Amino acid sequence: MSLRNRLLRAIEAGALPSSDFDLNKGRAPKPERLRDAGVLIAVVDADEPRLILTKRSSALKHHPGQIAFPGGKVEETDADVTAATLREAEEEIALQNVDVLGALSPHETVTGFNVTPVLGLVEPGYSVAPDTSEVAEVFEVPFHHVLDPENYMVESRVWRGQPRYFYTVPWGPYYVWGATARMLRALADRMNDGSD
Repeated sequence: MSLRNRLLRAIEAGALPSSDFDLNKGRAPKPERLRDAGVLIAVVDADEPRLILTKRSSALKHHPGQIAFPGGKVEETDADVTAATLREAEEEIALQNVDVLGALSPHETVTGFNVTPVLGLVEPGYSVAPDTSEVAEVFEVPFHHVLDPENYMVESRVWRGQPRYFYTVPWGPYYVWGATARMLRALADRMNDGSD
């Protein structure tokens, strides 16, 4: 089955929304209203597919230096979450010509966002130009790496006085964790006919 068809099947499979709280018994108080955001899970459609990720600038106030998908908050001027995701991907890394396949189930973050992962294909030879005020680096990870559940680990840190558990899926020098790893794990489960 082609990569496109496998990704479309994963979108159509449907799944429950995921959350930063999935691995934790207690929940932090839920904000009165979650803010909508979107991230782009961009897969390079090559013989050996690759996933595009970013390393956030260390100068940012929120999540400095973390590994993330391109994306951000939905603004009033955005038609929908997909439009916001594509706008953010262009602003952050100048990524264009994304073949949007659809969206996965939303993910709730501890920071009060309802994040919709938008799944898209990018042709090999794409170009990027990171906005260095937001993005320190753009890099690729072999797609098969993030699709293999064996590559995921559960780790913990103390957060607001309590241990918080989260997924990680490291690649080389890159520590992919938290919401990014959780959304990738949900995609891996779908593409491997599992459940998240």
